[in-house]
Amino acid sequence: MGWSSRNTKRIPNQGEAGDLIVPQGEREPSQFFVWGNLDNQPIIHFDSRKGRVETLVSWIEEVKKGTFLPVEWVFRSELENLSNLNNLTEELHTWQAIVGCELREDGNNDGFFRYGYDGMDFLSFKKETPRWVAAQPQAEKVKEKWEDHPGWSQKNKFYLEKICIKLLQRYLSYKKEALEKTEPPVGKVTHKVIDDSQEILVCEAYGFYPKEIQATWMRDGENWDQGTIRRNVAPNSDGTYYVWISIEIDPKERNRSHCHLEHDGLQEPLVLPFKEETGERLS
Repeated sequence: MGWSSRNTKRIPNQGEAGDLIVPQGEREPSQFFVWGNLDNQPIIHFDSRKGRVETLVSWIEEVKKGTFLPVEWVFRSELENLSNLNNLTEELHTWQAIVGCELREDGNNDGFFRYGYDGMDFLSFKKETPRWVAAQPQAEKVKEKWEDHPGWSQKNKFYLEKICIKLLQRYLSYKKEALEKTEPPVGKVTHKVIDDSQEILVCEAYGFYPKEIQATWMRDGENWDQGTIRRNVAPNSDGTYYVWISIEIDPKERNRSHCHLEHDGLQEPLVLPFKEETGERLS
């Protein structure tokens, strides 16, 4: 499970003490974004301009309010602290943070905090030590400041080893429970005219779970591979899947071809012919 953050802010010139000097009325609000991923699948998004977390998969709706990663604590406070760097010009600067944890097959777990500044590696956290590693000379002052407060490092270590792992286990259980339900495919056949003697029929199957599906073109009741193109099964944002398979035919022989779908969610195979009155022309 991983969370990435991006904070964009225009930083004014700084005083010798490192405090921000912003003339009254000229402070510009920063834009703040967070993306949450589970097994490389986006599950949530936060945009400071909207001020709310948006769920990207249906099963995450089951997560109770308050169980999301505390956005303000994990990202904004550290990122705002980076504005204490010296010699920043009045330009647009971007701070990035990635935090995540993983459960391994051997029962062990791992976690990480990584920060970037204007697209470059900046700081990373080694929870085993626990210490911070500066990737840029500019990051040394931040590293020293954070390590002057051992409680801050221990707090991050505790989050990675305990809180993040518990959240990961909770999200995985919600996902497993939701996706154990079998969803049958919805299918349709569309066509694209090439010329008077050639057209392409496209069979689409979508909204199905689990991933395994047999999608084939049949001609006169037998499997037909000649002139077919198959797209790999791909995930939808809600955790279901979709696939399509096309075939080149002579329009005069259209009635000889049917799309054949087999899936665990179907009591019997779904046979789909092309119907002119319901077909969609592809541009």
